[in-house]
Amino acid sequence: MQQTSSTDPTPLLTPSQQAAREPFLSVLRELARAYQAFSSFDENYIRQLGLTVPQYDVICTLGNTPGMMMGQLAEKTLVTKGTLTGIVDRLEKKGLVRREVPPDNRRCFIIVLTTEGQRVFEQIFPTHINCLKQRFQHLSAEQLEQIQTSLQQLRQVFQASLSTPMEEVSSH
Repeated sequence: MQQTSSTDPTPLLTPSQQAAREPFLSVLRELARAYQAFSSFDENYIRQLGLTVPQYDVICTLGNTPGMMMGQLAEKTLVTKGTLTGIVDRLEKKGLVRREVPPDNRRCFIIVLTTEGQRVFEQIFPTHINCLKQRFQHLSAEQLEQIQTSLQQLRQVFQASLSTPMEEVSSH
């Protein structure tokens, strides 16, 4: 049972009830819902191409490049090197990528699209971008700019907090 203060007849909220009333929670929910809607839409489309989302990401990241070393590819696709190895293995089995050893550094290798991989990239990338464009056309240039600015600000808030010790964060 909730208590009331001696001067105020309204019930006092527990800490969890107070936390649940934070105004930013609705922003987080909407951000999560927007990401889930995009992810579901995008994944369904990419699966129709016979690829997984990570495979598609690797192909599109390698497209229009001379190839990349695994570390570079992992950074650009936001996939760990360990996971990327399996993705590249499967794409290699499909004949879409190959590993090349650069002559100036025989300790590493570069992942490049094969001729078939380049053909697939040229077919699927513009089609996918056009599909996304149809969705984003519902937003004005100004709205897109506002969304991008807001997302950049949100990312910066969390990146800045990485250098703040947790005890400082939890005391606020």
